[in-house]
Amino acid sequence: MAILHDGTTYGKGLADATKKQLNKRGIAEAVHRAYAPGSSDYSNEVAELQAADIAVLYLGGRQAEVALIARAAKERGYSVPLVAGDGVSSEDFGVIAGSAADGTLFTFAPDRAETPKQRRSSSGSKSKSSSRRVTPCTRMALSKPQAVEMAGSLELPAVISSLRSQQFNTVLGPIGFDNKGDVRGSSWIWYVWTGGGYAPVK
Repeated sequence: MAILHDGTTYGKGLADATKKQLNKRGIAEAVHRAYAPGSSDYSNEVAELQAADIAVLYLGGRQAEVALIARAAKERGYSVPLVAGDGVSSEDFGVIAGSAADGTLFTFAPDRAETPKQRRSSSGSKSKSSSRRVTPCTRMALSKPQAVEMAGSLELPAVISSLRSQQFNTVLGPIGFDNKGDVRGSSWIWYVWTGGGYAPVK
């Protein structure tokens, strides 16, 4: 298995957390390194992975680069399973990767307002995938008015303290935050890209 990331706080954070969890379970990665974000060609990186006989590739990065890596693998006839974070829930990933997106797995919080899924137009053809992205920022925005009310103040330190110590009832269900600002008790599920859209793995 290989774990690659783009060196950003987001991408490296995902990659490091994945490595930590895999290692705890006795799975050692063969490759763990960064790639250069912003490139238009990742064929060399893909060739190295193929030569190393990597059977599964985890990518911590933004949708554009992950899509280009997926395309490069498909063009080489290298059918390595791709696993990524919620960045690839963006419609842009499917547009850039095209059919190379098929089979890509990623984790994302379940959207209680609208489950991401493939849609069909009235003519019966598949449209691009669509979702209401319930990001951590969205959750924070939904919780902030209650945090202000509970803090009894508009002062930032008081609001932050309220966010970190309270639980808030929102349209997404109960939400709380830890000292790092991460959602407490957040459930994550697997999604898979197929046929130009993605849906929860069943």
